[in-house]
Amino acid sequence: MKVVVCQGEAIGGEPPREELLALWREELAKIPQIDEVVFRDNFNYEQVEEIAGDCDALVGVWIKDNAYDDAFFERHPKLKYIATTAHGFGKIDREAAARHGVTFTNTVYGDMTIAQFAMALLLDICHGIRVNDACYREALGQHKSVHMGRGMRVKTRQIELYEKTMGIIGLGSIGIWTAKMAAGFGMKVISYSRHKKEGEQYGFIEQVSLDELFARSDVISIHCPSTDETRGMIDRNAFSRMKDGVIIINTARGDIIVEPDLVDALNSEKVYAAGLDVMCNEPLHENTPLTQCKNAIITPHIAWAPSEARRRSISIAAQNLKNWADGNPTSVIN
Repeated sequence: MKVVVCQGEAIGGEPPREELLALWREELAKIPQIDEVVFRDNFNYEQVEEIAGDCDALVGVWIKDNAYDDAFFERHPKLKYIATTAHGFGKIDREAAARHGVTFTNTVYGDMTIAQFAMALLLDICHGIRVNDACYREALGQHKSVHMGRGMRVKTRQIELYEKTMGIIGLGSIGIWTAKMAAGFGMKVISYSRHKKEGEQYGFIEQVSLDELFARSDVISIHCPSTDETRGMIDRNAFSRMKDGVIIINTARGDIIVEPDLVDALNSEKVYAAGLDVMCNEPLHENTPLTQCKNAIITPHIAWAPSEARRRSISIAAQNLKNWADGNPTSVIN
């Protein structure tokens, strides 16, 4: 079996690519069916025909909407396994994949990592620690007194999360980790998912309708995929049904929120603040009206980036490949 693995430099250069390739080699060596491995740099859709070549398995590619169809599979008859090393993926032509016997998988490696980042965005909004740190240092540099009472320099509003309501949209693996973390802060957790979740692990979460979630939540954290049903779901109408001063967190996909409507909600203070790790049309190359909003914290899609998560993604992706090769596929998305 020939496997092509797309592995570029890790974001921020950590861990180094050579370390990641060494981990791939170590993990793939556990799969006896593999007799050839080819490593490629970051995946590029313009190079997909060349990258796929005559391989049996293609790992580390983005699965964007309808990128792989009958014609593609006919050009690559040996290809039977395609895996993204990410959580998210686009539309898959399931019928074409079935006709050609191709299995698609994703890699759920960063559920706790992304949930932690969502909470970090929220805590930054609630406390502005670096802003207050800078204010304190500036005062001390000017030999000004910073003390309790009237002269105390509180640069940003301080918000307590205890007993506030966290509304989670999408109760998948990332959503439930976010729910656990929010509950750890003493928050009441409610959630909306397309399908009600069953099981003891969801017992501390009240599952409600989307309208009820909008009406009750002090904080709304988005963890659903981008689909035809969810794109543009958080729009002007949705904001109108939320509490005044609600906080919005999005570490899922940018197009779930209608950005001009969010700008209006931020500027009117209907939304107190937004913490966003994702944007529409990313990567951005210039400022947009949303990046000009002072009550929006925006990061460049880095919630998945810790080195621990990068290593974990390789281990999980390799295990998924092994399971498929053994005839027991896991994380199948088609």
